[in-house]
Amino acid sequence: MNSQRQIETVGRRQFLKQFSGVSGGLGAAHLMGMPLELAASDSFAAAGAHFPPKAKRVIHLFMNGGPYQSDLFDPKPALEKYAGTKPSGADLLTERPTGGLLPSPFKFIKSGESGVPVSELLPQLSQHIDKICVLNSLHADNPNHGPALLQMNNGTIIPTRPSMGAWMLYGLGSENSNLPGYVVLCPGRPVRFSILWNSAFLPSKYQGTYVNHSTIQPDKMLPNLKNSNWDHTVQREQLDLLGQLNADHLASRTHTSDLNARTEAMETAYRMQFEASVTFDLNQESKASREAYGSGHFANGCLLARRMVERGVRFVQVYYGNGQPWDTHSGHNEKVPELCKTIDQPIAALLNDLEQRGLLEDTLVVWGGEFGRTPTSENGNGRDHNHHGFTMWMAGGGVKGGMTYGETDEFGFKAVTDKVHVHDLHATILHLLGLDHERLTYRHAGRDFRLTDVHGRVVHEIIS
Repeated sequence: MNSQRQIETVGRRQFLKQFSGVSGGLGAAHLMGMPLELAASDSFAAAGAHFPPKAKRVIHLFMNGGPYQSDLFDPKPALEKYAGTKPSGADLLTERPTGGLLPSPFKFIKSGESGVPVSELLPQLSQHIDKICVLNSLHADNPNHGPALLQMNNGTIIPTRPSMGAWMLYGLGSENSNLPGYVVLCPGRPVRFSILWNSAFLPSKYQGTYVNHSTIQPDKMLPNLKNSNWDHTVQREQLDLLGQLNADHLASRTHTSDLNARTEAMETAYRMQFEASVTFDLNQESKASREAYGSGHFANGCLLARRMVERGVRFVQVYYGNGQPWDTHSGHNEKVPELCKTIDQPIAALLNDLEQRGLLEDTLVVWGGEFGRTPTSENGNGRDHNHHGFTMWMAGGGVKGGMTYGETDEFGFKAVTDKVHVHDLHATILHLLGLDHERLTYRHAGRDFRLTDVHGRVVHEIIS
């Protein structure tokens, strides 16, 4: 019995109930964390940039837990001179009590034509330093993971504000109506979990789509993506028939936005069965490509990020791992080399891959954690959280490469020169995307909100 004859034998309400229960497309949208209205066509009609953008998309490589800046990009020789002591300037308050200054045992090498110092722990990434702008003067407002994660991702420590990716999607829309515009990859759950990519008071279609890529089989990353009961032809017939019924239903009503959104979501979820299954299938990559990125969750995340941005996904976040792997309160010097080993090759491959495909020019790559770590020791062999001064870097997307910007004090504890607050970072990212952070607003609860609230300065000095 074909779908048309089936509908003749049951009531319209019963058909809709059956349809919603078994449609693989709808199941895909729901189980990927997408609200049904996410795929409505108006979400893909970009609001438009305020001025010509230098970047069209962003890949955010997030080192959840907080890496220590002076192990990687901000060498501080004074730590050796004053090791074990706690002079003035090294006594700032952090989350926990700390002891004396603890030097980094890792050497720095002046790399690239620019001679920017990079740790020996990142030999492959150092070969791409001429593409990278190192920001050594970041600072934030809170030394605790939860609030710091919220500020880095949502612009504030208040857990009721939209995420950076949601603001970007709200401002620019998506480039591909067959895929989510904002995807979050994490092999597990970071601290605070989905609130870090929520849309809050922005329409829910702008929230991030969470994908656990701890296993890389597409049907595991995207459960219920395909309909096991109906083939594509039958699904198409069912959607066409449902569309006709909904059109009749809409004709007699004035308030139709919600139903329109849900109807259009079904269409997008149907299309996702084809494009998403290909996008998330790393077996589509050549052996050479897979080997270039290396193995492991983070390597797979970097490769998936490239596959998504080349298909029009606007914002991709790649969390390093479950929980807070870079949170080295003990055994710091033993853990850091292993952590660096797992990011060095994948990030170098990602930058090289984007450049070879002509994507790096308009893809902004951002690296960093929610804060840094202290130059003083915790329990003798660990490092506490440090929000006073830490390092992030950006590459591509209109950023000057082969340079450092800003400085911390002689011990690397506090940003002191050309300071860059998290609000400034967000303002600069939006600017590179052609968005004025002061004009990208949304009216809610009687006032206009924005990602940077009432703060933020675009760091024009790093823009090419």
